[in-house]
Parts: sequence; structure tokens; C-alpha cells
Amino acid sequence: MRKLKLQVQTSLDGYMGGPNGEMDWMTFPWTDDINAYLDELSGSVDTIVLGRKLAEGFIPAWESGPEGEDQKSIDWMNNTPKVVISDSLTESPWKNATVAGGDLSEIVNGLKAQPGGDLIAYGGSTLVTNLIARELIDELHLLVNPASLGAGLPVFPDVDGHQRFQLVAARPFDCGITALHLEPKRS
Repeated sequence: MRKLKLQVQTSLDGYMGGPNGEMDWMTFPWTDDINAYLDELSGSVDTIVLGRKLAEGFIPAWESGPEGEDQKSIDWMNNTPKVVISDSLTESPWKNATVAGGDLSEIVNGLKAQPGGDLIAYGGSTLVTNLIARELIDELHLLVNPASLGAGLPVFPDVDGHQRFQLVAARPFDCGITALHLEPKRS
């Protein structure tokens, strides 16, 4: 069965965006060591999962070849099939992307059951919190930026009870970001 990995940038205090979605607190430029780590992380991935709001900016940005990105990364992002989770879209306005609406657990479990490589979700915030709340993530890869926001879009949902995670690895990078690789502890 395929795994669903989540890669998300977070502040020290657990936000993936400011109160209005601001991302100016993120650490850039990245260094070669974090780029190598992320290349390795995506090595087993053959499908990208995105929420609609993120897809609207993410897919066109990569199609235009973002400044500072190498051609290998641009090609991988553009050539990897994408599934956009949306109940408001009925068809994809983007090439190499399909739209899936309906019950999130059914969609994700259906994708996991298909043959192929792993899946990776990059966000946005509604998708991330729903994937975590429904315990659909197999691996969390948190890119912890050395910044505190105080408020914003949380990575972790406000749920009754708690969820436990096991630290698989922690790795600091030269740019100041630390990657935390976590897996859910399920009974």
C-alpha cells in the first residue's frame, strides 16, 4: 500500500501561515543540504496531493519556473501527477492534475490502495488539518523554521483528545530550518 507523506513548513509555534496566510516568515534561500533532503524525500513519490486553494497558486507558479529553482525540481513538480482535493471544482483547469471531491477519507484511502509510488501532500491549511484530524497521514515531515508567529494557520487541528507521534529523525540544515520526520503512533 502506498504511503501518504505530509511535507509542510511550520513556525516554531506550529503555524504554517500567518493570520492572513502570510508566508514572509519562512527561511529562504534554502541550502544544498535541505534541497538534497527534499529530493530524497520525494524519490518514492509519484503523486502530489493538494488542496484547491494551494493548487491555484502552486501549480501555475511551478509551470512558470520559479526563480531560484533548478530545472530538475521544476520538471519534477510539473511532470508529477497531481490530485486536487476540492468540493467546489468539478474538473481540473490545470494540465497533469485531476480533481477529487467528496469524503476525504475515501479519496485518500482510494489513492493509497492504487498501485504506484507514494503520495505527498504539501497543503494548504484546510487539507493539512483535515488529513491530520482524520489520521490519514503516514509520515509527517515538518520543516521547522526559526520563527515564532503567535497566531495564524495551525498545522495541527483542534481536536478532542490528542494524537501521539513517534520521532523517526530530526535534522538541522545550514539555512536554519530543522526537519522533523514523525510517524503517527496508532493503536
